[in-house]
Amino acid sequence: MANFNLNKVILGGRLTQNPELKQTPSGVMVLSFSIAVNRRFASKNEDGSVGQAQADFINCTAWRQQAEFISRYFHKGSSICVVGSIQTRTYTDQQGAKRYATDVVVDEAYFVDSKNENPGFNQGGAQAYMPSAYAEPQYSTPAGQAPDAGPRPVQNGQAPQFEVLSDDDELPF
Repeated sequence: MANFNLNKVILGGRLTQNPELKQTPSGVMVLSFSIAVNRRFASKNEDGSVGQAQADFINCTAWRQQAEFISRYFHKGSSICVVGSIQTRTYTDQQGAKRYATDVVVDEAYFVDSKNENPGFNQGGAQAYMPSAYAEPQYSTPAGQAPDAGPRPVQNGQAPQFEVLSDDDELPF
């Protein structure tokens, strides 16, 4: 039998608290938070009425850049999608009892709400996030050359111009 190991979790829900970024003694950023995830089933009571929806509260931990990203752009009530793995650990509490903890270690975090769907997005110091890689590039045309003058080499960070094809219906293959 093949040795098969897989530990992958995808969660979507809402943050239950404002995340608080902390730093380990060695300077590594860490963020612990929990996500409320509604269950997809409804139970029926004895009288035939449908019971209230229940939520699970999942503890999550993010490290380094993911921790900084989540603390900067998410707050209590924000919808979030996280991808990570389950990690279990044991520790001894102050009374000497052995305790077990299960967390999701976050590898990736994604926005779920748009700014318009989440009215509190820009409250509390959060700013809209737009990576520079997604910004609209600004290209300039060298003096004396028309913008559609055909292909040219990339110079000084400018994008090449591509050949404009006619609307010919025949395919070359």
